Amino acid sequence: MHKTIALFNHKGGVSKTTTTFNLGWMLAEMGNRVVMIDTDPQCNLTGLVLDYQQAEDLDEFYKKHPNQNIRAGLAPAFESQPKRIEAVDCISVKKRNGLLLLPGHVNLSEYEVTLGIAQELSGSIQALKNLPGAFHYFISRVAEANEANFVLLDMNPSLGAINQNLLMTSDLFLVPTAPDYFSLMAIDSLAAILPKWIEWARKAHSMETLQGAAYPFPDTKLKFLGTVIQKFRPRKGKATEGFQSWIDDINKRVTEKLVPILRKYGVAFDENIYQEVETGAAHAYCLAQIPDFNTLIATSQSHQTPVFALKDDMFGHSGTVLEQDKAKRDEFWEIFSLLAKRVVALAKNA
Repeated sequence: MHKTIALFNHKGGVSKTTTTFNLGWMLAEMGNRVVMIDTDPQCNLTGLVLDYQQAEDLDEFYKKHPNQNIRAGLAPAFESQPKRIEAVDCISVKKRNGLLLLPGHVNLSEYEVTLGIAQELSGSIQALKNLPGAFHYFISRVAEANEANFVLLDMNPSLGAINQNLLMTSDLFLVPTAPDYFSLMAIDSLAAILPKWIEWARKAHSMETLQGAAYPFPDTKLKFLGTVIQKFRPRKGKATEGFQSWIDDINKRVTEKLVPILRKYGVAFDENIYQEVETGAAHAYCLAQIPDFNTLIATSQSHQTPVFALKDDMFGHSGTVLEQDKAKRDEFWEIFSLLAKRVVALAKNA
């Protein structure tokens, strides 16, 4: 049985795509089969994996592989086609066995309005009853077809109907953050919005109309994995003072505001489960603190390989600079290895 993990934060610029790619790679490195699904119409994950730099590259891909993307997979429900939703072929990620990509589509957002209407649970629901359960059904078929242990959803930074649906039908969610004011405010926003989404999902599952749909809306079993704090400047192995202050504030806000709300709605694990998973980040809900990749991010992207998996000859350096690159690579290997182990440990309780 697979676990679907949503990487969600409606604040942009917190490295959701990079985290999805790196975490997926490390989970596969550990022997898991992992499917990454690009649900963001910006298609950054798709571009990263396929090494596409321009919109024209995606257009060409869609022409050659018209049925190999998330929008095409959902079309039977959203475009009233006379066939059921089926799994579509995923793309194997080069250099990492066991890691696959379901490409995104720049026009997936066209389904947003229709899904939003369906999810209002109004009188029009009879005509649109198959839509709310379509995403979960499709993702389940993709996971089964690829014998996946984990499905990672790279989500766009919004509070739209598609994100609401994806998050509420996932098993687990991870919140990537950055040490700044906007991430702190995003935690407050999540504490206010998620209860409304949870109540909506439970109501949707209980509706006879949706239970009788071709794609029934599932029972909500969502659990909070924790946060990842990244993109800070390190000094002597720790965040600099200014960044550390924001890190402390985010951790405190998660502990005092977000987790109590999630626990009230049954969306957080018992406290002892978090405590049993040693984070090494001085905070039970922070699964990793990841410093800025700096110049290594460009090297990583050019090789479609995480920083921690770069080979020596990929750095393009020699001597002292190469040794520094290798030391940073090993540091990031340790960080993402521990993150993946913590995710797996928590997922066993979901």
